[in-house]
Amino acid sequence: MDHWVVIYAIGAAQAVMLAVALARRRANPQANRVLAGWIAVVGIDLAIKAMYLAEPTAGLFKPTRFVALLPFMYASLFYLYVRVLTTGRGLGLRDLVHFAGFALVLAWAAPVFLLGREETEAAFARWQAGEAHWLPPWFDPLLYGYAFSYIAAALVRVHRYRRQVRARRSDADRQSLRWITVVAIGQLVIWGIATLQWLVRAPWLDYYLIYGAVAAWVCVIGYLSLGQPPVVVELPPEAATPVSDDRAAGDDDPRFDEVESRLSRLMREEQLYREPALTIGQLAKRSGYPEYLVSAVINRRFGGNFWEYINRQRIDAAAARLTDPGDTRTILDIAYACGFTSKSTFNAAFKRQLGVTPSAWRRDRADRSGAGSPASEGSTRTPQG
Repeated sequence: MDHWVVIYAIGAAQAVMLAVALARRRANPQANRVLAGWIAVVGIDLAIKAMYLAEPTAGLFKPTRFVALLPFMYASLFYLYVRVLTTGRGLGLRDLVHFAGFALVLAWAAPVFLLGREETEAAFARWQAGEAHWLPPWFDPLLYGYAFSYIAAALVRVHRYRRQVRARRSDADRQSLRWITVVAIGQLVIWGIATLQWLVRAPWLDYYLIYGAVAAWVCVIGYLSLGQPPVVVELPPEAATPVSDDRAAGDDDPRFDEVESRLSRLMREEQLYREPALTIGQLAKRSGYPEYLVSAVINRRFGGNFWEYINRQRIDAAAARLTDPGDTRTILDIAYACGFTSKSTFNAAFKRQLGVTPSAWRRDRADRSGAGSPASEGSTRTPQG
């Protein structure tokens, strides 16, 4: 058991340091305070387990019973963290409902915490002798169902946020919250191990392994959370637009042709797509039309959301530059010049739109250009398909 004591103690210490760092971090302050509280609770859980494994005593009987109930808070705190992060709205009294599961099991366990000293020592002795089973049969299935439901709800919120950001920002890839998905996957793995242990009862799949995974997960959270940029929270255009305006932006709106022409001219002449953090609000202001109308035209005339629309302009511009034999810049320099902010986003968007990688596109066009020049007449080399 000594190695588990060390692992749990390291996880608890990591959780304490991480909670302090998150509470003091200026980026996403409201969300990070929720995350700090969540990580602190996990740290308390690991610390008490480490102390109990190191030296089981009757004095730790009630604390160990208490932390056994804390997992009812973990998934709901994750959900609250995601909600605060993606909406910018802090916690309120209504959010107490998300602690209903913990309150329920705490009320059920209240008699244990009201035991006197002698009764506690007797209960501890029975527990150590294996004569008492503290948790009822309904505890585990209720806990696992509760946890998986909250993790699913958090992922739905992340998906909704990504959709809203793509409708409003051209740098949506930087605001995609991919790390939240990593955190959720880590939790699903831990809860999956716990569920499997409950169903199978394999000797190598035990309680200690579950919390060993929790300790490792805390370290991953520390690595991911402290390096995250501020999350942009913006109201979608529908939230600030009167109902009458929404109805006016139908398919038969006479302004659609004007807006479509204006947007095409802005992209062609002013190359607004080159602005890395262009928003639909900025584009609407430059066009002289309401934001909701610009959004409707992009969705219905150009197809797709704002992020996809701008990326198409960027890819078209990048493809033209990669075709130009006189443009000797690197592919990455061209990507940045066209408004992209990361190599991975550029490569993915390029292949999705044109079916090949940027390097293959440039090589193919160079081969075609060489095959068509006078110096290449008589050559047997053929361009790539």
